Amino acid sequence: MSKTDSSHPGRRQLLQAAGLGSLLAALPPARAAAPAESGDLLQAQSEVRLALLMGNSEYPAPFDLPPIPKNVHDLRYVLEQRGFVVSDALNGNLPASRKTLDDFIAKAAAAPADATLLFYFSGHGIQVDASNLLLPAGLDPSGKPDTLRGGSVKLIDDVILKIPPRKGGTIVAIVDACRTSLKAGADGGLNQVVAPADCLIAFSTGAGRPAVAPAVADRSTFYTASLVKLMESTSDQTQFRDLFQLVRTDVRETMLHHPVEAIRRLAQDSFIADSTRASCTLAPRGIATAAGPALPDAEQEEQDFQALTDAVWPADVVERADAFLKAHPKSAHAPAAMVAKNGGAEALKALRRREVRLFKTAFDLPAALATDEDMQRDLHRAGRGDKDAAARIAQIQRNRRDTANWMNRYEGWLQLASALGNGIASYDLALHYRSQNQPLLSSQWESRAREQGYTPPPSLDNVRK
Repeated sequence: MSKTDSSHPGRRQLLQAAGLGSLLAALPPARAAAPAESGDLLQAQSEVRLALLMGNSEYPAPFDLPPIPKNVHDLRYVLEQRGFVVSDALNGNLPASRKTLDDFIAKAAAAPADATLLFYFSGHGIQVDASNLLLPAGLDPSGKPDTLRGGSVKLIDDVILKIPPRKGGTIVAIVDACRTSLKAGADGGLNQVVAPADCLIAFSTGAGRPAVAPAVADRSTFYTASLVKLMESTSDQTQFRDLFQLVRTDVRETMLHHPVEAIRRLAQDSFIADSTRASCTLAPRGIATAAGPALPDAEQEEQDFQALTDAVWPADVVERADAFLKAHPKSAHAPAAMVAKNGGAEALKALRRREVRLFKTAFDLPAALATDEDMQRDLHRAGRGDKDAAARIAQIQRNRRDTANWMNRYEGWLQLASALGNGIASYDLALHYRSQNQPLLSSQWESRAREQGYTPPPSLDNVRK
């Protein structure tokens, strides 16, 4: 995470006065009445929710990050309101960080399989040899790669893969951090990743891109401020996967309309890798949401939302989402409809790109997969702009190879995933075209992958693992 220049008085004053965007005004209220105490909520809910928040602000000058304690404090509060049992740790060195992680992983292992587990890190992050590292307090982000590699926590190996897999539950990993360049002129940013099954990974900015933080302790980072605001205010029925799309939009809009031109240039477009399957709403399972008085069009509202839910082809998604929002602007489903509309529009835009050779028939579920719930889910998500769902469908086509046009479908779905921002899909296309003795196409797609912030690991050796 790059700290904004605190020595520039004008910039410091403007950052202190920065707004948080206008998305909140368009969303329905979270609930009619919140529980009086978080303890009451924990006793009432049937879903186990555990969260670990790790924040590091104390780094060697000039790399200290004043907003991090506020990030952790504010997020802890709103997570407790959403039924999480929260542990937090500030400014731990490497041994302390590993002990904190081990304790959380042990709690996760003892939790039910359908529990919701959330990990949050805010501080400096570094990419070394294509691996994303989370820096403990006190470590110099400008140090040598070997020092950083040995002195940091690996996001995937040390955190996500050590949390026991969920069955019917969800793992959420949030990293509000990014790389400080190891050398002048180098692009900063974390590497694109694939989320394991039943896991959602969110970065505060796009892969390969920097994130900025205020140079004062009384303002949160742009990303966490938006996350806290929307987690507190958005409808109880909003899915976590939709929440992170709303945060992505809010952060981008907030920064694009910032009074400081340099902030506008660095507007963050959050990275999301989503492989979740279970339904996980902001309201925990077992908590009855405040319904309020029955509305005359309540039955019609549910029918209209079901019609939107059933839509697969992006044009249908956009049309039905737009109609739903116009007919039911204050619905608890409005946030989901907004996400569907925006995602469907992104999918339509991607499908119109010249290099994407995928047509409407590709969104029809094959008869042989009519009972495949994962395939059905991914077709619906791809129609809403989900880059990872499109990539998973491509792999299904490659693995089946039971139709005459399987290779065209495989390439088409990878092309769509790439057009939606999936750099790993771009690299898979590069390897595919290399295996087909098409070096020009291979080179073009490999360049695309790197432009999208994906660096293949040195151990990959031209074979995706």
